[in-house]
Amino acid sequence: MQGKTVVVTGATSGIGEVAALELAGKGARIVFIARDRNRGEVTLAKLNATAPGLSHKVHYADLTLLAEMKRVAAEIAASEPRVDVLINNAGAAFAQRQVTADGFELTFALNHLSYFVITAGLRERLLGSAPARIVSTSSAAHRGMNIDLDDLQSAKNYSSIKAYGRSKLENILFTRELARRLQGAGVTANCLHPGFVATRFGHESGGVLQQLLKAVQIFAITPEKGAETIVYLAASPDVAGINGEYFIKNQIAKPSSAARDGAMAAALWRKTAELTGVDWPEPAAPVLRAASQ
Repeated sequence: MQGKTVVVTGATSGIGEVAALELAGKGARIVFIARDRNRGEVTLAKLNATAPGLSHKVHYADLTLLAEMKRVAAEIAASEPRVDVLINNAGAAFAQRQVTADGFELTFALNHLSYFVITAGLRERLLGSAPARIVSTSSAAHRGMNIDLDDLQSAKNYSSIKAYGRSKLENILFTRELARRLQGAGVTANCLHPGFVATRFGHESGGVLQQLLKAVQIFAITPEKGAETIVYLAASPDVAGINGEYFIKNQIAKPSSAARDGAMAAALWRKTAELTGVDWPEPAAPVLRAASQ
C-alpha cells in the first residue's frame, strides 16, 4: 500500500477505524470522513502516530444529508490527485423512523445513499488511479429482505431491523450494478459481511434496540477481527482481478437470492440516481469492426 491513498467513511470507531489504522500501517495515506470533530481529531492523531509523515487527512460531513455527501466528495476529488481505494463503511441502525431534511428515511440515507453519492463523486479519481478498488461494508442482515421500489423510505411499515437489513441488501445490489458498470475500467467493486462485531454500532439508535445491541455484544467478535476482510479486499493482491463479489472471512460467499437479482440491482440504481441527481454512466459499448476479407 506504499504510496496509495485510501478514502474511508465510518472511520472514527469500530471496524472502520481499525481498517484505516491497519492500512496506514501498511504504508497507505488515509483520507477519511467524520461527522464528529472530537472523534475525528482522535482518529487523525492515531493515524499520525501509527504511520507518521503520510499527511493523513480528515474531512467533516454529515453523511445523512445529500448536500453534505456531494460537498465532501467534491472536496476530496478536488484535493486528492488520486484515490486508489474507497472504503464505504459508514452505517447505523435507528430504533425510530426518522426523516432527513431531504425527505429520506435516515437508515436509507446514511447506509445506502452515502455509498452511492460518495462513490459517484470520486468516479474520475478512481478511474484515473486504476487499478483501483471500491470496498463496501454490507452484512448478513440482508438475508430474508426484499426491496420495494415504491417504499424505499419505509413509510408503510417501519421496523429498525428491516430498515437496516434492506439497506445492507441495497449495498450488495449497488456493488453488483457498480461492478457491471466498471467492467474493463481497471476498477473493482466488492462488498463484505464483517461478522457480528463489538463496536459503537447502535449505541445511539435509541430505545429497546440500543439496549439489545449493547447486551448481545458479549457474543461479538473484536473490531480487529471484523476489519480483516475490509483490509483484505483493500490491499490483498489475491483479489486484484475480482469484481462484483460478496465476501465473508476473506472468502467469496453466496448472498441471498434477492441480492443476486441483476434486474433489481439495475432498477435500484436508476431509482437512486433519480433521487440523488448523481450517476455512474453505463460503460461505452464496444466498437464493432468488420473482419478484413
